[in-house]
Amino acid sequence: MAALDRPAGIRSIAPAPGRRSGNRAPAAPRGGASRPGGGASVIAPLAREQHGPDMIILVTVVALTALGILMVYSSTALREYARNSDTLGTVGPQFLWAAVGFVALFVLMRVDFRWLRLVSLPGLLVALAMLLLIHVPELSVNVGGSSQWLRIPGLGSFQPGEAAKLALVVYLAHWLARRGSAVRGFRSGLVPFVVIVAPLALLVFVSPDLGTTTVIGATAIAMLFVAGGNPLHLLGLAATAATAALVFMKDYQLARLQAFGDPFRDAAGTGYQSVQGLLALGIGGLFGAGLGETAAAGGIVLPEAYNDYIFGIIGQELGFMGATAVVAGFILLAWRGIRIALAAPDTFGALLATGITAYLCIQAFINIGVVVTLLPVTGITLPFVSAGGSSLIVSLVAVGILLSVSRETVARGGVVDASADRGRRYGRAHLPGPRRRPIAPRATGRA
Repeated sequence: MAALDRPAGIRSIAPAPGRRSGNRAPAAPRGGASRPGGGASVIAPLAREQHGPDMIILVTVVALTALGILMVYSSTALREYARNSDTLGTVGPQFLWAAVGFVALFVLMRVDFRWLRLVSLPGLLVALAMLLLIHVPELSVNVGGSSQWLRIPGLGSFQPGEAAKLALVVYLAHWLARRGSAVRGFRSGLVPFVVIVAPLALLVFVSPDLGTTTVIGATAIAMLFVAGGNPLHLLGLAATAATAALVFMKDYQLARLQAFGDPFRDAAGTGYQSVQGLLALGIGGLFGAGLGETAAAGGIVLPEAYNDYIFGIIGQELGFMGATAVVAGFILLAWRGIRIALAAPDTFGALLATGITAYLCIQAFINIGVVVTLLPVTGITLPFVSAGGSSLIVSLVAVGILLSVSRETVARGGVVDASADRGRRYGRAHLPGPRRRPIAPRATGRA
């Protein structure tokens, strides 16, 4: 019987002889099949390989989410008690959103990620439709002049920009995998890429949401680069997008950009958030002032403490050690995500893992960079940690998809079944960078 060499620790999900299974492998070619006892060799059908998900990512995400719930409670309990005599007013919904998100994570972790290719285009169109609807006054929720939330009757509000990031990642992974080496060309790669990304990024930008626009643009460019896009085209595209953003920024966004160089120049005005964030980090010292000290006498008044600036609260209450642990968590996530992309079973899976890892880690870098004044204030959440149901649920859904890819990663030298977007019969995902050689199957016959 023909057999494929399997990496150590990976099990096949092909049905065992004599047992029925819902996963039906392709039938053997007619010319190679024979009746039991015949002299012709029997060709074994190719089967998907599966193993356990990446536990480092799972444990890291659980830890970050638990820390986020703790810090949201610590930073809002006294405020909610003073307002509504309910210390769980903010953290209660956050806990429920986390529960919903983890249910979705574990379900998607068990689902073959390739099914997403069927819904990639409808998902992108739905995301675009939701971004258009937030510009309808009757359907949007306006907060501080920003219409980033869509009002859903009976369910509250939802931030379409969060779903748009994941929808774009899934569709780009599908599109880039189908496009293949053509992505390096200007007309065949860059132009259609801009046509796909620009409408979504523009709708988010005018909402206005500069932080989410930056995440979308940086993630899309990272995916095109990994897929083999021309670096010169990417540099030109990034420069053009940055210039356009500067030209069309609103006045308050330009004021934040001007205050970025020296926030202490106007510490009570445009530089207020940056200065308060730095003071909160400074008060924390090495081990922090303790949980709940944010609201105590002498604590720093930090705007959006439980949301955009929750990293400042972590630094104040848990100190340098707590802040370092959060940074280490996202470094672990980036490392494991890259490893999953390199060992993905097909090109779609590799690009999907790349996009999800990039979007989560770029967003975390921007959030933390804003708090430590490495970047101007943009207003974006820290994935898994900041309060907000839209961000938390979508981030956990993204991790569920990433873990689904991780269940089919192949060790170096292993082989999997063929995929249409690889252009070869055997071998792992084909990306322009890593050099990989396809490994032919080892066939044996039996009388």
